[in-house]
Amino acid sequence: MLKIGQFTDTFLPIVDGVGRVALAYAETLCKLGHQVTVGCPMYDTGYRGGLPFEIVDYKAAPLPGMKQYKQGEAPMDPHYRKRMKMVPLDIVHAHSPFTAGSEALRLAVQRKIPLVGTFHSKYYDDFLKATKSETIAKLGTKFVVDYFERCDEVWAVGDSTADVLRSYGYEGDIQVMPNGVALRQVEKDAVEEVNRRWQLGHDPVFLFVGQMNWKKNIRTVLEACALLRQEGRHFHLVMAGQGPDMKEIEEKIYQLGLQPCTHLAGHITDMKLLDGLYARADVFAFPSLYDSAPMVIREAAVMGTPSVLVRGSCAADVVTDGKNGYLCENTAESLKDVLQDVLDDQEKLKAISCCAQETIPVPWEKLLENAVLRYERLIALNKEGKLPKKSLRMI
Repeated sequence: MLKIGQFTDTFLPIVDGVGRVALAYAETLCKLGHQVTVGCPMYDTGYRGGLPFEIVDYKAAPLPGMKQYKQGEAPMDPHYRKRMKMVPLDIVHAHSPFTAGSEALRLAVQRKIPLVGTFHSKYYDDFLKATKSETIAKLGTKFVVDYFERCDEVWAVGDSTADVLRSYGYEGDIQVMPNGVALRQVEKDAVEEVNRRWQLGHDPVFLFVGQMNWKKNIRTVLEACALLRQEGRHFHLVMAGQGPDMKEIEEKIYQLGLQPCTHLAGHITDMKLLDGLYARADVFAFPSLYDSAPMVIREAAVMGTPSVLVRGSCAADVVTDGKNGYLCENTAESLKDVLQDVLDDQEKLKAISCCAQETIPVPWEKLLENAVLRYERLIALNKEGKLPKKSLRMI
């Protein structure tokens, strides 16, 4: 049995991609017989019971402009330090290079144990959006690269994601460790609840699930749907999520005249209801150029719903156009054409839906068996003194 620390800046009840990956790792590793401790900012004490792993969290405050996210300095919380001191660890795994990652590095150095770091996101884009400064964004990515250079092993969630990290200047080895998904069946009453709640009737449904943030290319979804409306096509667009650009997105919906057919579902934490949304949708519209290996594409596929993605994007790694999903160019016109094809060719949609369900979802258990082998290899190398010495130096 391994004693594994998973460190993440987002966790329950947040349901963004990285938080879901960290949760899946923690739950699945426990199913595989290992002892897991999650280190994260303090979000909600209501999740203490019923989990197979331990949460050791630290005081944190909401991030400006992103109140659903919190950040704090673990070493500054004496209660956290006291609890973490009692937790035995063989290895630590960071899902962020920031405050949670810094704490994972501190523990790795202090306890002389291996550190794995997973690269999930296009951090340059985040820095640029937050600061509007290319200079600061480049300094931020330098920090990210410096962090991953101090890890004993670096993982990326896809080939395209690994290429992003290399484009930032990282020159070391990268192990591609794709994301999995929990296989499950949709419940009929969940779909019925979705139909009732948003009054969808028998009309076609396009679905978007994710942060209400322009970086997700939401503008392209809205403009494509507006073009379809102008051609007299009938459908519903359901958008689930919350985020910093919600108000502007609502304004854009009204400007484009989409309010009669658009439903803003908000932040959904009930996975049964979310599964019902996935299952009810004809197609999952996700033209994001930002996301690396989005969980939402896999969750939609579990429910038999194919995705529309931008050709060449990191998110599109798992899709073959016309086989298990749809690809479009990064324009509203191209996305509109694909959505129109979805509406017009139900036989093709049915075949693609079946293929998506058969080929895209991979259970977490299968993927994390490989992760455990890599953990064990690093632990063995560390015991033999074959891992380089880590430091807490800053850039």
